[in-house]
Amino acid sequence: MTHPTYTQQALYRYNLPRLKRIAAELGVTPTLDKRATETWVNAIITHQSTKLQKVDNQALAQAELDHYIADQAQVVAPEPLRIVEISFSHHEYYAGDELVASISHDDNHLTQRWVVMVNDKELFRANILMRCHRFICTHYKDGTLPVQEQLATLCTTENRIMAHIFNECQNYGFEILDDGIYNNGVKLGQVGCTDGNWWVIQGCSSQQEYSNSVYDAVRTLSMADTSFATEPTPEYLQ
Repeated sequence: MTHPTYTQQALYRYNLPRLKRIAAELGVTPTLDKRATETWVNAIITHQSTKLQKVDNQALAQAELDHYIADQAQVVAPEPLRIVEISFSHHEYYAGDELVASISHDDNHLTQRWVVMVNDKELFRANILMRCHRFICTHYKDGTLPVQEQLATLCTTENRIMAHIFNECQNYGFEILDDGIYNNGVKLGQVGCTDGNWWVIQGCSSQQEYSNSVYDAVRTLSMADTSFATEPTPEYLQ
């Protein structure tokens, strides 16, 4: 039950019976001369001060506890995952620079075609991509996601990048050589992925352009104007 807070000045304006009723409501029993108004006023004021101090102490303790919990949560909580879209059918999840898990698309399955993979082993299947996303985030947050074998991560990632570039180039009939991507003997440029970011270099330029995915990067090369990429033939000059 909440009681009003009385000031000393207000209490002195009340008569003795009123002071006794206030004290009874607050549960205050003075130990000195109960016939004196000052005895009841002092008892009520002392009681109120004690209660206020207790409330202040509780509020301070709660604030300190909340601050501690927030600090601990900051320390314990895992860092947000970074998602790299290798292609429409393949996504990789990173914590910093370390691969945590990946999602791939299994065309051979009738219903649950999206698959969560860790260490090249299947962990979870679903009919939509978002369910696989939630699976990775939830289990990474609570620490139940298997640990990725990081020694093989770099090599595996590079192989996957090359595989995705090769697959996309095949769709256009492009040829991949040591120094870039070619079409009918004409160099179109280069495609690569650095720190999870896809890029494309058109023609013989040295300038990298950001791309959303390997699909967009190879598509950019497919739209390049190559009519003057090689030395004109004598017939053309005539």
